[in-house]
Amino acid sequence: MKVLDLFSGIGGFSLGLEWAGMETVAMCEKDKFCRQVLAKHWPDITIHEDIRDLNGKDYKGSIDVVCGGFPCQPFSVAGKQLGKADDRHLWPEMLRVIKESAPTWVIGENVSGFVSMALDDVCSDLEGEGYRVQSFIIPACAVEAHHRRDRCWVVAYSDENDRRRRDSTISQERHTWMEHRSGGQGQSLGGSDSDVAYSESERIQRLRSCGLEESHAHGPALVPLCEGKGFGSTYWETEPDVDRVVDGVPNRVDRIKSLGNAVVPQLVQRIGEMIYAEHQRCG
Repeated sequence: MKVLDLFSGIGGFSLGLEWAGMETVAMCEKDKFCRQVLAKHWPDITIHEDIRDLNGKDYKGSIDVVCGGFPCQPFSVAGKQLGKADDRHLWPEMLRVIKESAPTWVIGENVSGFVSMALDDVCSDLEGEGYRVQSFIIPACAVEAHHRRDRCWVVAYSDENDRRRRDSTISQERHTWMEHRSGGQGQSLGGSDSDVAYSESERIQRLRSCGLEESHAHGPALVPLCEGKGFGSTYWETEPDVDRVVDGVPNRVDRIKSLGNAVVPQLVQRIGEMIYAEHQRCG
């Protein structure tokens, strides 16, 4: 599965999704220090600087997932909570990229204050584009991090985009196979029905060999990660006031800021694993 990572920060989303078996094909991050970190760890990946200048159409048909922790300042209790009136409210730009690139899956992340201020709008926007949407409040301690750090996660799935992407893949597989059969000349060997149905039949056989049906009308099967999980006194109820979980890192303002804004990659990995499993289940 291919990923377009927006508001990439220092790469928490990409790291977690790569652990889940996916591949990041491009990133977008405005902060200079964070871009340096990304360039160090992902030297061969395109890193866009400003989402306002990113054309999602460049990635249409080539990605499965768009992810991003769009800026939290408009909704954070640490700020003025101006919401959509804040000029850092960049969800509309992320939505534009989603519309243009038409991914099968969308993963969004924001602070818990986002729930009462903008979650309904975000879900409505995605549903208007044909996505089925589920939101979760998942704390960092759900993956054994020793602090609470509640965050709102939005996971959305488009059956239409999924079918379109798979049909495109099947068409490309058939084209490649026909090229191979014709010695690279791109000529049909007679255009029989068996030739035309080659890739599709192979896909169905793979599904049936795994005990799966051809249809995937059930849609995504995602469940809350923290369901039934207790949080003991060993976890921090809130984060420290200044340095957060990077307390002890001296005189490194850029690093502290970027770590404080980062998502927990182990949590992203869990979400990615469920999405990847659903992707494989559907063929």
